[in-house]
Amino acid sequence: MQIVSGIQEIRTALRKLRANKNGGTVGLVPTMGALHAGHRSLIEAARVRCDIIVTSIFVNPTQFGPNEDFSRYPRTLEADCQMLEAEGVDLVFTPTVDRMYLKGASTLIEVAGISERLDGASRPGHFRGVATVVAKLFHIVQPEFAFFGQKDAAQIAVLRQMVRDLDVPVELTVCPTVREHDGLAMSSRNRYLSPEERTQALVLSRALQAAQNAAEQGELRAEALSRAMAKCLQQQPAVRVDYIAVVDPDTLLPREDVRSGALLAIAAFVGNTRLIDNVLLPSAG
Repeated sequence: MQIVSGIQEIRTALRKLRANKNGGTVGLVPTMGALHAGHRSLIEAARVRCDIIVTSIFVNPTQFGPNEDFSRYPRTLEADCQMLEAEGVDLVFTPTVDRMYLKGASTLIEVAGISERLDGASRPGHFRGVATVVAKLFHIVQPEFAFFGQKDAAQIAVLRQMVRDLDVPVELTVCPTVREHDGLAMSSRNRYLSPEERTQALVLSRALQAAQNAAEQGELRAEALSRAMAKCLQQQPAVRVDYIAVVDPDTLLPREDVRSGALLAIAAFVGNTRLIDNVLLPSAG
């Protein structure tokens, strides 16, 4: 496994790998590090479809707001690289902020409309930062496939729109959310939680499960499913709800009913830690 931080360096390494594998396909797993089993599942999916696996580790400053956790976001590069080597990753790309955003850079990617929904409404500019850094990674690595987790459903919707609009020749592959044994969605930010907060955080997955159960029993009204989630969340008053949503998974616009499927999504603060989780409902037909 090679660990590279320079843009020209990774392009050179990829040319050599492609030549050695007769032009093999490249799969990119973009991360901000602090890797866990959810990231491992993305690498496993990439291994099935691709000849060459590239994982990026870059804590992207442009997707953090001024009062968010950029400075304290967990950085565990040595442990991350050990895990990636054990998983058979070919290249790890670890660029610096100064290299990803050259002095004087002024180009940003704004996916209008959709970027202002769900997390975009709560975190203005967040998806602009996400779209910009992912577009740069796609341009640098030029993968045929890129792998993301379902937990970041709103991000996926934004990136799908960006790929369509810009004709980016990459296929986005979405892998199921990986959960702890008790249902908590795996997240690098779970490290922030105290033991008490860790227990409180379970209410997010319980709320989603309550709404999913209601839908499976025939409740198709989005308003009723939202109420089911809200009722469950109220049982844990220490958790502050950011949003509860029943939306179209592609546009993130609200749905009146879930006959044709929907994304159930929650964002909430547990202590000072903002967590997200979601469930995809299939079409009722």
